[in-house]
Amino acid sequence: MDGIIIINKEKEYTSHDVVAKVKKILNEKKVGHTGTLDPNATGVLPILLGKGTKLSKYLINHNKIYEATLKLGEKTDTADIEGKVIEEKSVKKENLSEENVKKVLQEFIGKSKQIPPMYSAIKINGKKLYEYARKGQTVEIKPREIEIYSMELLKIDNNEILFRVHCSKGTYIRTLCENIAEKLETVGYMKNLKRIEVGDFNIKNAITLKELEIKKENAVISIEKFLENKPTIKLNNKKINLFLNGVNLKVEQVDGVYRIYNEKSEFIGTGTIKNNILKRDIIVWQI
Repeated sequence: MDGIIIINKEKEYTSHDVVAKVKKILNEKKVGHTGTLDPNATGVLPILLGKGTKLSKYLINHNKIYEATLKLGEKTDTADIEGKVIEEKSVKKENLSEENVKKVLQEFIGKSKQIPPMYSAIKINGKKLYEYARKGQTVEIKPREIEIYSMELLKIDNNEILFRVHCSKGTYIRTLCENIAEKLETVGYMKNLKRIEVGDFNIKNAITLKELEIKKENAVISIEKFLENKPTIKLNNKKINLFLNGVNLKVEQVDGVYRIYNEKSEFIGTGTIKNNILKRDIIVWQI
């Protein structure tokens, strides 16, 4: 079984848990995920199956849309609801006016440098940051360039702010929440996080694990379907054999990823073109 399933991850499940569940439901050995979600987060989690795991290279740079709840007045050591409160600070009522909150959110739009949280899976010197954090150790964390494309205020409820953010890969919403709280002259942490969109995958098209148990293979998006917006190349039998054997072919098309078909219009897989040379990429066709 080759392709992608868009899972609507529920709370308490790790991304690894979801992979294990999908393996069991579909009886598929080769399963992976792209775009890790913390256990407390919900929403879109693309799951890759079989040869579909090779599609991860087309997914890693996708932009994302989240809905997050920022709890003001308390700071935790993990920057989310799972952590221990390490600081409390009053929240000025005048700073929570709709006008002011919208103004603050707009200040984050654009490119900036963000320092990832200590409780994250980023590796430094072969160890994940959260491993240092759990031992009370500190390490130098270099800021990373991120980009916020849009910020939208959805609701203000007492000391909680619900907002939607469209951002680049590598953006930590926990850190963003802390930074927003700082701009509002207080402290805060991420109470809830829901991923609405990853690239072209929207939560409207995502299914729960329970729904997958019913739909099973009918929920799988094939590699051909996933790449339906990519251009196509039809090769004759001689060139198909060369292509399948890994021989690079001279072509006249522009650089990019292509869907490859044989003379019978059967989907063979994908190829990449660079400098008029077609190379084999993902092969799904079986004789």
